[in-house]
Amino acid sequence: MTRIKLVWRLFPAFILIAVICLVAATWYTTSSWRQFYLAETAVDLENRARLTEIYLQDVRPTPDALQVNEICQKLGKITSTRLTVILASGTVAGDSQEDPKRMDNHADRPEFRQAMAGRVGVSTRFSFTLGHDMMYVAVPWRQKDQPVGVVRASLPMKAIAGAIRALYLKVALGGLLVAFLVAVLGFFIARRISGPLHNLQRGALRFARGDLDRTLPIPHTAELASLAEALNYMAEQLQNKIESLTRQGQEQQAILSSMTEGVLALDAEGRLLTINSAGAAMLHLDAATAHNLPIQEVIQDTGLKWFINRTLSSPAPIEDEVEIKDNGRRIFKAHGTSLRDAQGTSLGTLIVLHDITQLRQLENTRRDFVANVSHELKTPITSIKGFVETLLAGALKEPDNAENFLKIIAKQTDRLNEIIDDLLTLARIEQDAERRQIFFNGHKIKGVLQSAIQVCETKAAVKEIDIQLTCPEDLRAMINPPLLEQALVNLVDNAVKFSEPGRVVQVEAQREGPQVIIRVRDQGPGIPPEHLPRIFERFYRVDAGRSRKIGGSGLGLAIVKHIALAHGGRVTVTSSPGKETVFSLQVPAD
Repeated sequence: MTRIKLVWRLFPAFILIAVICLVAATWYTTSSWRQFYLAETAVDLENRARLTEIYLQDVRPTPDALQVNEICQKLGKITSTRLTVILASGTVAGDSQEDPKRMDNHADRPEFRQAMAGRVGVSTRFSFTLGHDMMYVAVPWRQKDQPVGVVRASLPMKAIAGAIRALYLKVALGGLLVAFLVAVLGFFIARRISGPLHNLQRGALRFARGDLDRTLPIPHTAELASLAEALNYMAEQLQNKIESLTRQGQEQQAILSSMTEGVLALDAEGRLLTINSAGAAMLHLDAATAHNLPIQEVIQDTGLKWFINRTLSSPAPIEDEVEIKDNGRRIFKAHGTSLRDAQGTSLGTLIVLHDITQLRQLENTRRDFVANVSHELKTPITSIKGFVETLLAGALKEPDNAENFLKIIAKQTDRLNEIIDDLLTLARIEQDAERRQIFFNGHKIKGVLQSAIQVCETKAAVKEIDIQLTCPEDLRAMINPPLLEQALVNLVDNAVKFSEPGRVVQVEAQREGPQVIIRVRDQGPGIPPEHLPRIFERFYRVDAGRSRKIGGSGLGLAIVKHIALAHGGRVTVTSSPGKETVFSLQVPAD
């Protein structure tokens, strides 16, 4: 079989394909341009006719209305268009180029009938008046929404045909030039393509599959050698880019995942592009499910929706506080700003949410504490001041009253001293816990429980209250004995204070998993459920009048809470009003 050079196999095929494509492209282009030009001409004529129709709104539609003919001639001269106004009867009322009185009735013209039917009439035909082909476009002439005639604009087809012939000539010359260039380039390319092309093809396919480690062999042909080198360089750059993008993606993912703030990235249409784990947790979302969904469908809270809408519509950064009420009240510091690329083009919006619920709670707690401590200190100080003024006013001369007043002053002084001591104790516990100056060791806790009970037995004996202890001998925990004893004294003392005479206070301790649970159970009046969440706040009293009557600074349970936190545990309370109240103190087991 005779072998034919590759150039003689490729070159005729190139020429044949080029000729077919050029013929098809030329035919399609000329046809399309002709239709386009005719359509554009018709639209232009329609616009001119509608403009004329606007000028005729206030003109009476009569055959002898000179104003109609004057408008046609004036606008026809300005627009270089033949304008004709035809009444509903077919009578010509005005024409920009002919005398209307000498023109035939136009009721049989196709464009006239179409326009009278309420459509735009278009017709191309021979004009007996002018003696050559014309394109006519007619529009209805309406007054008070009633058709009174037709406004027609027309141009000679010879002008349109001339423009189309010029277009045909340009397309033909362009096609010949392209054919010549294709023939030259096809012959040149066919001569240069040789055997190494197959190797380059296989190498490119290997790169496309992602195998970028092996380089392509360099052919001896300069063009193909350059192509091979470019492909090798491309593979190297792709490998570097892929590694860089992978590393950047991992770094960004690690940064977003480790952030405590919630981060949401939205595109320009408000769809969710990215949300980190903290943001998904804050908003209770599934990041995979919410991806690429409109943010208004993903988020239910109206306050956050309103903030996001403001951010999407604002070019400047926005900062505000957003309160979300779902499973409790949470407050977020929200920052919104535009996402921009390196050229400064806006790509979307970035929302950053910082949970400041605890900060606001601490601020509220601080304000409540200042108010409460001021109130608690003011009461005994006011009482002391009042009785001192009474004594100075003359009560010293009355021994019996003076002695009673001094006893009251002494009692209020003791109460004031108790409040100050408890405040100092609470501050010391918090400070030592923050500085890690509280030391814990493994101890048997039964001795600590017994010591706390002994402190409270005197008050219990006065009310004939029996304090019972249940605790294994070998039960051990990681504790600071003095602090734990202080906490238990406060709990047992409260149980004795609020128990009726003759009742029982039970102190129990047992191990439950990694924790040791110490329970103080009384048979007092109990605590209403609405007070339980705030029972450990400073100076919080369920019954302020009764609490002050039986004594106490209002800080005992707050001290217990902070001692439990210092031990790495917690204190809880359950209560059945009228039956019992149980305080549970948890500390780590040894």
